[in-house]
Amino acid sequence: MIEVPDELVATQTKFNGVEGRAFVAALPTRAAEFLERWALRIDGPVMNGMCALVLPVVREADGCQAVLKLQYLDEETVGEPVALRVWGGDGAVRLLECDDVTGTLLLERLDSARMLMAEPDSRKAVLVIAGLLARLTAVPAPEGLRRLGGIAERMLDRVSGALPRVADPADRRLLEDCAAAVREVAGEPGDRLLHWDLHYENVLAADREPWLAIDPKPLAGDPGFELFPALDNRFDADEVCWRFDAITDVLGLDRERARAWTLGRVLQNSLWEIEEGRPLVPHHLEIGRRLRGGRG
Repeated sequence: MIEVPDELVATQTKFNGVEGRAFVAALPTRAAEFLERWALRIDGPVMNGMCALVLPVVREADGCQAVLKLQYLDEETVGEPVALRVWGGDGAVRLLECDDVTGTLLLERLDSARMLMAEPDSRKAVLVIAGLLARLTAVPAPEGLRRLGGIAERMLDRVSGALPRVADPADRRLLEDCAAAVREVAGEPGDRLLHWDLHYENVLAADREPWLAIDPKPLAGDPGFELFPALDNRFDADEVCWRFDAITDVLGLDRERARAWTLGRVLQNSLWEIEEGRPLVPHHLEIGRRLRGGRG
């Protein structure tokens, strides 16, 4: 019997309520089903993220080391196998098997003990992220994925109802500027295949390459929308502009468009906090201030 970690139980209960609890309750049965279906045996301790149970396994047919990922299926995770098939292991973990009904994945095994978060040189880590993003966003997104244009439109529709709830006039003015920046680029949202969540904990070491991306939440859009996680994770206010410049240089992006889409991520995250009644995240606002420039 698979024991589901308490952390996964807590996050699923918090974010997905009744459906999350049902997902957790079904995990032992689902794990047993796919271990049998794909002829796998467990050979390591259970791992988990916020939305998935991950089992280190060996494929009995050929001894291939892999991981079985059992995840809650929603609009963010449903596109993961689609993106991984398109990338075919180029810059990202390789997909071995997929069940489209449940979203269960069999993935090549990377080194979960060595993630990019542990790289002591933060600038070196940023350049790793930039190199991976350059590869991942080099291909057009397939049909059927979420589109950045729709996300931007819905985000802008929420601004008028949310901003009056921001008490600090400077914070409210910053978010108004973020919304204005998004309006400038929303008409050309792009068509590249985006990872959407490429931060330092979503990059693991591997045998076939030094580093590979995991856990995409894919959508179709402008690569400028990809920069925020690398500015947010391992946050350092004095490094924001250096990181932004380094990534845009490696990806060959138009800096003003990338700035606008990154401010869009600041707005997106802030809207989530406002709507949930939580305080705005200070370092998210600081990223916005650093990229907005000198306007009051």
